[in-house]
Amino acid sequence: MKIIQNGICLKDNDRNAVLAIGNFDGVHLGHQAVLKQTEHLATANNKPFGVIVFEPHPRTFFRPDTPVFRLTPLEVKARLMEKLGLDVLSVLTFDRSLAAMSAHDFVEKILVNQHGISHIVCGYDFHFGNKRAGDVALLKQMGAEFGFGVTSIDPVFMRENTYGDVPYSSSMIREKLRYGHMRQAADLLGYWWHLQGPVVEGDKRGRDLGYPTANIFIEQGGWPKLGIYAVRVKINSETQTRPGVAYIGSRPTFHKHGVVLEVHLFDFAGDLYGKTLQVELIECLRSDAAFESVEKLISQMDEDSLKARTILADMAANGDPMADLPLG
Repeated sequence: MKIIQNGICLKDNDRNAVLAIGNFDGVHLGHQAVLKQTEHLATANNKPFGVIVFEPHPRTFFRPDTPVFRLTPLEVKARLMEKLGLDVLSVLTFDRSLAAMSAHDFVEKILVNQHGISHIVCGYDFHFGNKRAGDVALLKQMGAEFGFGVTSIDPVFMRENTYGDVPYSSSMIREKLRYGHMRQAADLLGYWWHLQGPVVEGDKRGRDLGYPTANIFIEQGGWPKLGIYAVRVKINSETQTRPGVAYIGSRPTFHKHGVVLEVHLFDFAGDLYGKTLQVELIECLRSDAAFESVEKLISQMDEDSLKARTILADMAANGDPMADLPLG
């Protein structure tokens, strides 16, 4: 999969593609259904299959002081989309210039002149251009003028017997994560939600507690429920997952500030500094809490670790419920 920034280095054989357009935050099962339809159109017409996304998230541009709980930062989104078979991922920088561009100019300058699209796929409620003035009707009108096709996708509803007649929604997934409902979030995503980042220097307190941890750098923003999690971890790009327990919180016992992600890998010995960890959150074991003493904290950590080992061992023995899904 090629990643193209603002149309730079877009080759002739990447043009004339069938492209889906949107934020696709989470690349959840609803998004995957849209991308599957896009791929079918591309295959049927022997065209490249791709996606146009915006970076940063437009909400970040318009409200920079309000952190956006992003389910999938660009690096994660790109990895998931590559797994879905994209030929091209086109990333448009959402800045003052793009925000001010009229809907007509966006179609002509970006979609037609820059990308040379043959077909665009979007949600039924897709809006674009300055003040969100562009919509599906305008796309179809300009498609007839410039010679590209337009497919608008109706809402994609959740799998039967999951939540009833409710469309897949990134907002709903964020709510599930905020309450620590990891399996419910995974059922909507089609994979275990995860955080990813490099291992950085920490205060090394975990070693003194008997639980050495890898401190992972994550940009501050929205978070799932703060607390303790049973996790599976991939180191760098390896396919093997390793069991562990993770802490997401502000370390109230030690009067710290700011949310951190710390991971303890079971039965692991090795240097993780500088390596990138992908941490799948399988189950929330408990909420973040302050303890009266270090001894009580260690006792609770022992209990947490035993519970996490049991949960992860059961999954290893009985099967991963996400394993048969495309991104599972």
